[in-house]
Formats: sequence, C-alpha cells, structure tokens
Amino acid sequence: MSVSMGTVEATPATRSGSKHQSATRTISKVDIKAEHVTGEVWDEALASFDGVCQEQLFVFSKNRWPSVSCEPILFHDDKGLVGGVLILVQTLPLGLGSIAVSKWGPLLKDYSRPDADKIYEAMVEALTKEYAQERNMMLSVLAAASYGPSNNAYDHLISRGFRKGSQFLFPNRYAVSLRLSDEDQRKSFAQKWRYHLNKSMKSDLEFEHAGPERLAEFDALYQAMTDRKKFSDSSAYDDTVAQLMTMENDALRPELFFVRSEGELVAGALIFKAGDNAVYLYGATNNRALPLRAGYFLHWHIIRWLRDNTNASWYDLGGTDGSQGLHQFKKGMVGDAGMIAEVPPVANYADKSWPFFTGLLAFAARDSANWLRRQFSLLRAKMVRSGQER
Repeated sequence: MSVSMGTVEATPATRSGSKHQSATRTISKVDIKAEHVTGEVWDEALASFDGVCQEQLFVFSKNRWPSVSCEPILFHDDKGLVGGVLILVQTLPLGLGSIAVSKWGPLLKDYSRPDADKIYEAMVEALTKEYAQERNMMLSVLAAASYGPSNNAYDHLISRGFRKGSQFLFPNRYAVSLRLSDEDQRKSFAQKWRYHLNKSMKSDLEFEHAGPERLAEFDALYQAMTDRKKFSDSSAYDDTVAQLMTMENDALRPELFFVRSEGELVAGALIFKAGDNAVYLYGATNNRALPLRAGYFLHWHIIRWLRDNTNASWYDLGGTDGSQGLHQFKKGMVGDAGMIAEVPPVANYADKSWPFFTGLLAFAARDSANWLRRQFSLLRAKMVRSGQER
C-alpha cells in the first residue's frame, strides 16, 4: 500500500557533476511524486538502483536497528521510478521528540541521467518538507563518499541550509576501479602490493565462489578469527548476515568467496554486488592466511569476478578504523586507477530550534558512547598483545 506525498520541485544546487553523472545540467527543475511503501516493495525496487547499498535495505535495517521505525519512500517522475530513500525514525527518550536519519541516501536509480543532480535535490526537498516541516523532526542525512571531483550531494545539503554535524573519526573510503583489463589492473596496484600478489600466486592457493548454502563455513572462519584476535565485534554481522544471505532476490544477496590451501579454508569474504558500487562487507582468515598472502590472492580474484559478472564500476573496500597496516594494504590495492574519498560529515536540518537542539544532544550522547567503546576496545587489544608477547 502506498501513500502519495504530493509533488515537489527541486531548488538549484551550487555545484554539479560527478564521476557517474553528466557534467552538463540543463534541467532547471524536476517534478517528482513521493510515496511510502512496504519494506518488501522497497527492497525489490532497490535492486535496480545504481545507488543501492546494504545499509538502505529494509531487511538489513529492521534487523540491525529493531527499535527504530523504518520508513521506505520511492520517488517517481512522469515517466517512472527515479529514486528513493529508507528513513530511520528514532524516538528520543523522555518524549523529547524524534530524529529522522538517512544513511547514504537518498539514492538515485540511474546515475547517468542528465537531470540526476536535480532529482537528488527534489528528493531532499520532499524529505525536508515531510520530516522537518510537517513532522517537526531534525532530519539527519549522511551522504556517501563521492568518487568524482566533488561531493555534489553534500554540497547541495549545505547550500540548502543543512548544518555540518559530526564526522567519522576515520572517514576515508577506499575504492578499486573494476573496469580494467587484468594487465591494466595489475599495473594500477602499488609495487609492493603487486609483489605480494605475485608471491601468493606461487603458494598453490585455490579460489572458490560459493553459494549461500555454505555460509556456515564462513561463520566458522569468522568466529574463529574474532576469538583468535580477541576483539569486540560491534559490526552488523550477527544481526544481519543470515537474513541477507536468504534473500530471494539474487541481485541483493551477497556473494561468498573462499581461498583454500591444501584442502583447508584459509580466507573468505562476503561481497555486496548490486548497483554501481560493489562493497566488501566482511572478511575472515585463519592463522595460515598471512604467510600465504591469501588476502592478496582473494581480493585479486574478487576484483576479476566483479568485473566479469556485474555492472559495478567500483569495488568499495570500506574504511580502516585507524589501522595503519590496513591503510597500506587498501591503498596499495586502490592503486593508480582507484580512488580514496572521504565520507562527508553528517548534515542536519530542522525547521525549529527545539528539534534541532534535542537532535544534536542525542548525537552528542551517541558520539560520546562510541568514543568510550573505542577506547575500551583499544585498551583490550593492547592487553591482549601484551599477554601474547609474554
């Protein structure tokens, strides 16, 4: 069942043009109609979006954030579907109000449209009208990292009156270009990364593309790794992976890959492949993987598989959480042809001062809790290392 929200016109953006979009914008305004839909309808529609990502899936969010209300919205122009967003509505304690949050959205269905920037602006305008003006909430939008010369989405939010909020402590995202030949891809890698890849090719490793029925094997590898490294796993793995791997829509179901040595699984990865950005979700290794350089071998074959079996332009490796070793590994894989781009700060908007104040207060409490959690994790890791050295 859908509910019409009316027609909204876009306001002008200050800058336009990104790697995926035409640099020429001749459309002065876009008329779109927005409708609330069910989670099932949303996920099915999202499978065809260039901008699809796992965090915007209903099946992901309802399991990751069970106490939050998920509100999927599709946007249409006079010719059909053009975009959408999954809004998470969080009720604040003591009846102080609610916050509307969009992580990585609104999403575009077609990056190549000449009016793509204007569609994004119109979607933001619709969200601002409903959540900030009509429902008296603070609207918080976290735009995705842009692999173009500028981040048009974030630029527009600021020009529209959104205020800069908090930013990830380590905002860099690492993306490998997927549209290269094997030869050009190897040339793109940093020299040291290419050296380790070549070494891995001499280790008699085997690459496997597995079906979802083998998730239990990845679970065992992943849990053994977390136990071995003694780190606290605050990711969405336990909450969401089983549900994602049972999705009927093949485009949205992550792909599972393994590396085997002498009959033993030594490394594995779960990859979200839909849309223009394929994403490295989770990886797991055992204690034999490092000397075998299994990580290099695994990613090389994933890059080639994504190039040959999807329409994705980029392989998003995620961030680093401050690890210098992980930074060097991902930077070397990104190489000359890839991109390292920052996730911009969150952008916040409210029509009145009270929802803006309570929204900022809630985010400040969340950021403080995250900081304390990180300090505890660092201290625990240091104690584990100290114990291992003794």
